[in-house]
Amino acid sequence: MRIIVVTFLTLMICGFQLHAQSSKMMFGDTSRLHRPYSKDPHVIKFNNRYLMYYSVPGYTDNNGKAIGWGIAVAESNNLNDWKRIGDIKPDPAATYESKGFAAPCALVRRDTVHLFYQTYGNGKNDAICHAWSTDGINFTRNKTNPIFNPDGNWNCGRAIDAEVILFKNQYFLFFATRDPDYKIQLQGVATAPAQTSFNKHDWTHISKDAPILKPEFPWEGECVEGASVIKRNGKLYMFYAGAYNNWPQQIGAAVSEDGVHWTKLSEQPFLANGRPGEWNSSESGHPHIFDDGKKSYLFYQGNNDKGKTWLISNHEVLWSKKGPALKGN
Repeated sequence: MRIIVVTFLTLMICGFQLHAQSSKMMFGDTSRLHRPYSKDPHVIKFNNRYLMYYSVPGYTDNNGKAIGWGIAVAESNNLNDWKRIGDIKPDPAATYESKGFAAPCALVRRDTVHLFYQTYGNGKNDAICHAWSTDGINFTRNKTNPIFNPDGNWNCGRAIDAEVILFKNQYFLFFATRDPDYKIQLQGVATAPAQTSFNKHDWTHISKDAPILKPEFPWEGECVEGASVIKRNGKLYMFYAGAYNNWPQQIGAAVSEDGVHWTKLSEQPFLANGRPGEWNSSESGHPHIFDDGKKSYLFYQGNNDKGKTWLISNHEVLWSKKGPALKGN
């Protein structure tokens, strides 16, 4: 195994945990490529522990190139120290995910974890899928998978980066897609009734006529993706990734009263990439906003080598009448 030496480094079984002087959380799964490589974090609290779902490469070919994607799980009791505890195994009968799956979103409803994820490697045919679990690790696939891909003339029919939240007595499914020319990444939304089983026929695409969010500012480049949404004071706040990976990708924020019409909070990133030499100088991207009932944390991915490695970190978010702000800023 190749060992990467970093200041204040501690290695865990199949994982990489970095503690800087500020005790900043850093996590990288080393199980697939023997170097830290984990993306697309999503955190829940389930059965008195925190679980983090994230994307990992599927396997490597003879040249060391990563082929496909999968989803792994880590656990923590403090949101800072994480231990990898397993993978979500591919379902041999699920041909739709045979090329891989990624970008998890987990939702706890009563005693069950509902996982929403995207298929991988199918271009315009990639779609959102659903599975459920009573232990948070072993998942049963929804028989109606894939459960969602969008219609409408403004998009190419693809759906990735699912985010699902209950708001105003219905579930909102936010997703990223591309324009018909497969160039510009955009955001859309679908809804399902509060009592849904998350089956395919339950979802109604309500952004048929136009995207709910699109790149507008120079730092957003040609992409808005990876939406993560939280309910606060009767409104929804969205944290999203602007620009494609390593352009650099940075994180923006927006607000909505109905889940469909969104106003960006600033023309500048909410969380920017790091300065040259810092761990996230290549990007700070793909956010997940998590509230543990006491504090809010923005989880995100980053690296400083244009994607040769990927680490996951978090930053505490404070709230006021004006909306969210990063602690310490």
